[in-house]
Amino acid sequence: MITLYPLQDYDREQFIKDNQEAFNYGALEEFGMRDNHFEEDEQIISRETIGKSIDGGEAYRIMDDGKPVGGVIIKVDGDKGDLDILFTSPKVHSKGIGYAAWCEVEKLHPEVKIWETVTPYFEKRNIHFYVNRCGFHIVEFFNSHHPDPNDPDMADQIDEQFPDGMFKFEKRMK
Repeated sequence: MITLYPLQDYDREQFIKDNQEAFNYGALEEFGMRDNHFEEDEQIISRETIGKSIDGGEAYRIMDDGKPVGGVIIKVDGDKGDLDILFTSPKVHSKGIGYAAWCEVEKLHPEVKIWETVTPYFEKRNIHFYVNRCGFHIVEFFNSHHPDPNDPDMADQIDEQFPDGMFKFEKRMK
């Protein structure tokens, strides 16, 4: 039974560590130890990035039978939603937990008509998950020749951290 619980202050530190572990797993799986996609020392996503996301959105722990197995951070503005971060522990990959958590997010905000998110080009698991499992569509490819016009900071990240670009996904709700 997958449920979402609002992130509590006492769990913030562990949430950040769990998020970093999950994101590092994907990068190391793709690139091995030669990876150079890190925001800070040995972290694909920095504490600062995760902290800003938590502070600027709605953060939830993904719970499986009362045990934390991941997390999700969303931002909702009227009928537009942004999936900022979604992660599950590498120990529970391919068990349907991410999909079940996404379904719970959709139930939390039935007013949202369009959900958006981004993921690096190399995250094949994420691309499969968003497109084939959750029903998102790739609508844009941000790269050094086409940076995200709504996120000027992303241009620097694409050049430094993700030189091969990021996919933008969109899901239109019925």
